[in-house]
Amino acid sequence: MEESRECKVPAAILAIGTANPSNCVNQDNYPNFLFYVTNTQHLTNVKEKFFAF
Repeated sequence: MEESRECKVPAAILAIGTANPSNCVNQDNYPNFLFYVTNTQHLTNVKEKFFAF
């Protein structure tokens, strides 16, 4: 049987990627995005209430 070896230093992980995926919507632009996607841009009174939050 082989003897197990003990590691003396912590492991390091290198990750390469993007922090913000392309399908994320900025929170400031979310109300406009939501009303555009749901095709409810004509509901201006609801949109104003949504922006008030």
